[in-house]
Amino acid sequence: MTVMVPPKASATASPGRLALDSALFQLDQAAEHLGLDDGLRKMLATPRRSLTVSVPVRREDGRMDVVQGYRVQHNVSRGPAKGGIRFHPATDLFEVTALAMWMTWKCALVGIPYGGAKGGVGVDPATLTTRELERVTRRYVNEILPLIGPDQDIPAPDVGTDEQTMAWIMDTYSVNAGYSVPGVVTGKPTILGGSLGRAGATARGVQIATMSALGDRDPAGVTVAVQGFGKVGAQTARYLADAGCRVVAVSDVTGAIADRNGLDVTAVREHHSESGGVSGYRHADRLTHEELLELDVDVLVPAALEGVLTAENAPRVRARLIVEGANGPTMPEADVILTGSGVTVVPDILANAGGVIVSYLEWVQNTQAYSWSAGEVQIKLRDLMEQAFGEVGALAESRGLTLRQAAHAIGVSRVAEAHRLRGLYP
Repeated sequence: MTVMVPPKASATASPGRLALDSALFQLDQAAEHLGLDDGLRKMLATPRRSLTVSVPVRREDGRMDVVQGYRVQHNVSRGPAKGGIRFHPATDLFEVTALAMWMTWKCALVGIPYGGAKGGVGVDPATLTTRELERVTRRYVNEILPLIGPDQDIPAPDVGTDEQTMAWIMDTYSVNAGYSVPGVVTGKPTILGGSLGRAGATARGVQIATMSALGDRDPAGVTVAVQGFGKVGAQTARYLADAGCRVVAVSDVTGAIADRNGLDVTAVREHHSESGGVSGYRHADRLTHEELLELDVDVLVPAALEGVLTAENAPRVRARLIVEGANGPTMPEADVILTGSGVTVVPDILANAGGVIVSYLEWVQNTQAYSWSAGEVQIKLRDLMEQAFGEVGALAESRGLTLRQAAHAIGVSRVAEAHRLRGLYP
């Protein structure tokens, strides 16, 4: 692959702008490797549809606030658009566009017939009451209603949203349709048509990717640090501990904790549930967030938000294997440094694909009015993850690519081929 110089991170750019710059750089690398012409590159870099909406919300004290919402459909050449909805104060159109683009390559890489989409609302759900959160959700869905549907764009949970959010979305869409439409969202409660095995699917995929990257190594000797202890990070820590790894450090917005002998992940989760964070857990030492990223461990799992591994801290990272549970946690400049230091990075579009895989399985069950057992879902998830990991590993080895470069080359090539076969409508 032609060596390309990654963009320098601007000190004034928003996290979303930095994420989009990273996504575009990764696309350019893949397009260069594949020899795509400029017209096709531009098409792949440009979202099919982008919608920005104003979402008014009535607060409990009678005040009226207005927040911004977004929905981006990056590409629909391989099937309906698919992607989560996040509620986070830093969410902007740049971030949502980057996440939609990564979802396009992710779906193509693991072989499921979706294009990439993403949605978000620039709000902190922790500042809202349950009724306010429901109002925001339903009004946002009403604004993006023309774009979504079981055959055109299927949302799912992401940062700041959950099963309850999906239930409200399903109900809002169904009320407008005049009948129940469970297939409009995935990641909803099982009683409303959610799939068994969906709740921990992203984390399960991260665990499968980690075990695949470790190969024949005995997991009992593997130390792990997990950055982010939310839906993905907490479950990933649990699954890796169950597999025999020693989880020695975890962190969330409240702080970071470590125990070289291994944390009791179950006890940490109970503390987190009771106190609202990992900080204050008595049976571990306190760390800063940066110290966790730089711990001397075998595996580092960044499982929070994008852009945490940078040109500044990458030289101090001592983990030999990084498995990206979050989307876009490694900046392009950091990627170059880590590769030069001999660090293997399992990229986000492969490592955290478990969520969209089981979302696809949920959607299939909804469209067929049929259900699989949790065991059947886990088998299908494992098969697709291991197949994708094998394909990425084989291409990386044969072409001298990093796993990220190989994953993007596969994903982008499949989307480009779909464009070629479908042609361009006059």
